[in-house]
Amino acid sequence: MRTSKAAALLLFLLPAPLLAQDKSLPLVPEKPTWDSFHGQLNAQKYSPLDQITAENVGDLEKVWEVHTGDVSDGSGDLPPTVWSATPVFANDTLYIGTPFYRILALDPATGEEKWSFDTQSALEALTQPALKNRGVAYWETDDPKEDEACQKIIYMGTMDARLFAVDADTGEPCADFADSGVLDVNQWNTTNDKWPLSLLQPPAVVGDRLILGWAGKDWAYEQAPPGTVFALNARTGEREWSFEALPEELREKSGTANVWTHMSADEALRLVYLPVSSPSPNFWGGNRTEEAPLATSTTALDIETGEVVWARQWVHHDLWDYDTPAAPTLMDITVDGKEIPALIQAMKQGFLFVVNRETGEDVWPIEERLVPGGDGSVEGEVYAETQPFPTRPAPLLDQAEKPEVWWLADAVSFGECSKLWDQLWYEGMYTPPTTKGEGVLAYPDSAGGVQWGGVAFDPESQTAIVNTSHIVQYVKLYDREAYEKADSGSGNKTGFSPQEGAPYGIRLKTALNWLGMPCWKPPYGELVALDMQTGEVKWRRPVGASQKYGFFMPESWGSPTIGGPAVTAGGVIFIGSTMDAKLRAYSLETGEELWEDQAEAPAVANPAVYEYEGRQYVAFVAGGNTIMKDQVGDQVAVYALPE
Repeated sequence: MRTSKAAALLLFLLPAPLLAQDKSLPLVPEKPTWDSFHGQLNAQKYSPLDQITAENVGDLEKVWEVHTGDVSDGSGDLPPTVWSATPVFANDTLYIGTPFYRILALDPATGEEKWSFDTQSALEALTQPALKNRGVAYWETDDPKEDEACQKIIYMGTMDARLFAVDADTGEPCADFADSGVLDVNQWNTTNDKWPLSLLQPPAVVGDRLILGWAGKDWAYEQAPPGTVFALNARTGEREWSFEALPEELREKSGTANVWTHMSADEALRLVYLPVSSPSPNFWGGNRTEEAPLATSTTALDIETGEVVWARQWVHHDLWDYDTPAAPTLMDITVDGKEIPALIQAMKQGFLFVVNRETGEDVWPIEERLVPGGDGSVEGEVYAETQPFPTRPAPLLDQAEKPEVWWLADAVSFGECSKLWDQLWYEGMYTPPTTKGEGVLAYPDSAGGVQWGGVAFDPESQTAIVNTSHIVQYVKLYDREAYEKADSGSGNKTGFSPQEGAPYGIRLKTALNWLGMPCWKPPYGELVALDMQTGEVKWRRPVGASQKYGFFMPESWGSPTIGGPAVTAGGVIFIGSTMDAKLRAYSLETGEELWEDQAEAPAVANPAVYEYEGRQYVAFVAGGNTIMKDQVGDQVAVYALPE
């Protein structure tokens, strides 16, 4: 049996919300800000600062750097660290969280420490294979009271599901927030509580409310905590509303469909936009054959009530871990002479879905197309007949055809890659998992064509910028008896994962030859600029260089990327993200590389752009990510033009 096209497609078309009358921010703030994870709530990663331009960016120099000391390569008693924290500039201070769950408040001009706060959290890999942190969130009251603490607050979560709130001026815990400055979010983890609701991503601060998602490990179990999103009072931590993406009948036997990445919001429309992930387990769905139309979706909620205003599902009955990875970027664009309040949702599939952010309706047609069904080898599975495909912009990578074997990798491995390709089934991107042969080729891989760094947007030229990865994996399902024999214990994304409770475990591997060379043709990563008035590509180019055994590959081959870009009114794109641990600047107009510097590890966090006392700065965090390579760091590097 396969689910019907009509039942699989959901579009809520409730009345558009009324415009807020006060306290709302315009989509693009009048003054330069970088006070949240993606710079602003619109997730544009855009700065109107123009001191650094395409003409002078080559003169950038490092004006200060800080090494936090909070780093582990996994060789000692601690798990390795993964540090993806975008610095937040607010209150004339640069704030950052570390993978040892400390908050640092730094002087933005010198890096001198103003204060630090240690959550004393256990440094254990409870839900992730590494100690992981994506930073902090900032809130301030509109009605400050003199000499009272916590009129401005910094928030940071921990892997063991505690949310800390400290005074932004002093680093002292906020006594009125939850239990003396600490909220135990795990108190609400009551269904299939197989792991804590890890708070790795900072909450989205929308007005006086915190919108909080969490991360888990949906590759490990069939049943998992349902992906509840919580709305909290920013002052007290009191829960005001919650949202469930899974229908009630699925919450006991499946789980997740959570929001593990950042969210965006339009305060004038009173909407918060949730990138919702896939249900558990990732690669078998026989336990969740009922419709779950809010899973793997973008869902717009009323900020005040948490009620669904509209939703679009981007993968029906997800069997590929293609969960929605990034905050949608909000933008006002002009298409065929018409002004459109738009939203662009980047996906792991390499798709960019563009809809009206008020209603969820298509800007360019999004078509339901037939996709492959199963091969009969997987018991209990139900396959979606169709999946949504955007007609514009074009996919960032070609998933329609089986990627071509790279002759060089094949030659040096005496045909190992060709032999592997012959044993992998592939009828396009949505070819479902199988128990046969070496399994099914997965392209893009489960880490994604686009990851949580998301899309940047220049509102002046209406240009969107996004970095991609081109990675081939292959996945095979094993029945329980075969899995127990085959499991190497490697776990997570690199090998065997149990999907415990389900009739199948999985093996997920990257398609490399015995030398570690990719079996598919480069490039392995690109930077792409899109004209959002037409949906056409303005330019695209390989980004960075891949590195193996200490050698850099040609830059024309590009690099896998994690983390995203920032763009400025000076016509410059800043990005780290690549295996070679370089920080780069590109021309917004042409894509020409204009500047680079070497960091101590891959800068897998989005850069931050800010101005302090008349000088413009660009801040990078170089922390590394073990998905990319075994190179970690604890460096904050900040650049400016010479005085």
